[in-house]
Amino acid sequence: MTEKQELRQAWRGADFSLSSALSWQLMPLLKLRHAHISVYQELFITWNSEISSPFLCLVMEFNKVTFQEVITDKREAKEIIDAEWLQNVLGQVLDALEYLHRLDIIHRNLKPSNIILVSSDRCKLQDLSSNALMMNKAKWNIRAEEDPFHKSWMAPEALSFSFSQKSDIWSLGCIVLDMTSCSFMDGTEAMHLRKSLRQSPGSLKGILKTMEEKQIPDAETFQNLLPLMLQINPSDRITIKDVVHITFVSGSFKSSCISLTLHRQMLPVSITDMLLAGNVASILGLPWPPELVEVVLTTMELHDRVLDIQLCACSLLLHLLGQALVLDPEAKVPCKQAVTSTLLRCLRSHPEEERLLVMVYSLLAITTTQESVSEELQNAGLLDHILEHLHSSLQSRDVCVSGLGLLWALLLDAVIVSKGPLEEVPDLISQVLATYPADAEMAEASCAVFWLLSLLGCIKEQHFEQVVALLLQSVRLCQDRVLLVNCAYRGLASLVKVSELAAFKVVVQEEGSSGLSLIKETYRLHRDDPEVVENVGMLLVHLASYEEILPELVSSGMKALVQEIKERFTSSQELVSYAEKVLLRLEAATSLSPLGGEATQP
Repeated sequence: MTEKQELRQAWRGADFSLSSALSWQLMPLLKLRHAHISVYQELFITWNSEISSPFLCLVMEFNKVTFQEVITDKREAKEIIDAEWLQNVLGQVLDALEYLHRLDIIHRNLKPSNIILVSSDRCKLQDLSSNALMMNKAKWNIRAEEDPFHKSWMAPEALSFSFSQKSDIWSLGCIVLDMTSCSFMDGTEAMHLRKSLRQSPGSLKGILKTMEEKQIPDAETFQNLLPLMLQINPSDRITIKDVVHITFVSGSFKSSCISLTLHRQMLPVSITDMLLAGNVASILGLPWPPELVEVVLTTMELHDRVLDIQLCACSLLLHLLGQALVLDPEAKVPCKQAVTSTLLRCLRSHPEEERLLVMVYSLLAITTTQESVSEELQNAGLLDHILEHLHSSLQSRDVCVSGLGLLWALLLDAVIVSKGPLEEVPDLISQVLATYPADAEMAEASCAVFWLLSLLGCIKEQHFEQVVALLLQSVRLCQDRVLLVNCAYRGLASLVKVSELAAFKVVVQEEGSSGLSLIKETYRLHRDDPEVVENVGMLLVHLASYEEILPELVSSGMKALVQEIKERFTSSQELVSYAEKVLLRLEAATSLSPLGGEATQP
């Protein structure tokens, strides 16, 4: 048996456990979805009875033409590759690699023959490899011996079975080098150059100078780019985002794919330029037609993995919608379903980006005014998403405020797909308020959520006292905020209605004053606001329904306060009804009391 046969037998004789490990490592590759990645359609293990060995079979898209054929044809004809075509396909490759690297996936086997052309101007990466596959020395040695040309694309550290995202950067740099020099270098020269760069990066200077002399298109850009990609030490190499920046942001490259050049046919030039500049302020004077919304949403979908585009697009939507709501509070959001699905996709693409999370939460809170949208968001797991980020991002005030705001918007429709996730909310809001004890906006958002949870029956009995205490604490913090006061008193009324324990928590003395004293303070401050007075009256009605609470109401002077409400709001049937119910209960309690009356005034 020859040495080659021994090597081949060593590979074929690999045990089943190796094949199983490979299949598990390759499984995530089956889930990849990208326009410029030819993913594995399926994988399976078969048994070769002739040699008693398992075989791992990988099924992928087949195409005859690859970058290698393009380079070879141009090399033989000594022709320069068309600059526009090169920019276009390079953008597609960069977009695909950025997608892989963001998912912590390394290609490991990047070379011209593994970039297929599915049409004249559209390419795909193929033959993604796994760590176990590339670390198998028996297979590696066979491939290296059979095809030394293949090995020349590998990064220096990859030859020692060390792979990282920077290994892909080296391989891509070699591909770009070959595509830009194929008109004046033959294949053997190019292979030896790639190998020499691993020990002597200085040999690149001569080739870059020749590019300039032969007027290779974009030679100046490649002179800046390639030395940064072909650094021997991986830590010295630039990242895929740096490559994008040098070519398509700072440079003048254009591609049908690369996100930062946008898609000129789908966007007006003025909008494109403003999005690229991040100049949202200059767009504020634009109208709010559905066409503009569609343009922004299309941009977000086309470039969903580019954070800068998503941030600017969300900021634009927030400003435009905010402006529309100022002019018309009843304004409807155009393309609501499309907005919702695009924002959910944005969250999935950038799950840990705090700035984007805050804007998306704010936008979703605005769009959840229809029951169908709210239910869709809940079915998409948004409730769990909000609670998870409230818990993990307690130190981020913006995340907490926007998260509570979106939670309130979801609850407002009163269509709860599942109450299970909401059971932890009281404890979670307690942590939020403890983290921001003097934050009025946080207290206001918390009171709004507590109110809706109480209406929906989503607060467990063991949480009643805790929630009552937090609502009273929030009112004490900022009685001047009408929205907070209204939400807090509605929440208190809802809890007191179903629980005498909650009622006792309102009237009991804590921190030198009781909830009854707070009610009187609130009334004095907002006595001219019918809505606040109505919410106070509703709470008093429910407090007065408990025999054990009546003496506290009498002794605190509530009779005079309620009498005043009845006399001042004669035109409000609701308030008069509340006042009469409370007075009836208080008078009955007073007639039974040995003291026979009360002396304090509201």
